Amino acid sequence: MTGKARFIFPVLMAGVMAFLMTALVTYLNLGFPPDFVVHWLHAFVIAWPCAAGAAFLAIPLARRGTALIVKVIGE
Repeated sequence: MTGKARFIFPVLMAGVMAFLMTALVTYLNLGFPPDFVVHWLHAFVIAWPCAAGAAFLAIPLARRGTALIVKVIGE
């Protein structure tokens, strides 16, 4: 991935993952109380930047790991 896409992709992917995972974890911790959305969005606002930072670190590692696995097992 090149250009602006290499910055946009991790941020969007992290947003989708943080959105889904914070919903799940909030539900597991609280069930569906009347203020579920407030708790969920609070968790999401904290999680998204953290997930984006992690994605910038993890994507290169995942690419190298994938290349190594493909090399070992063959295509």
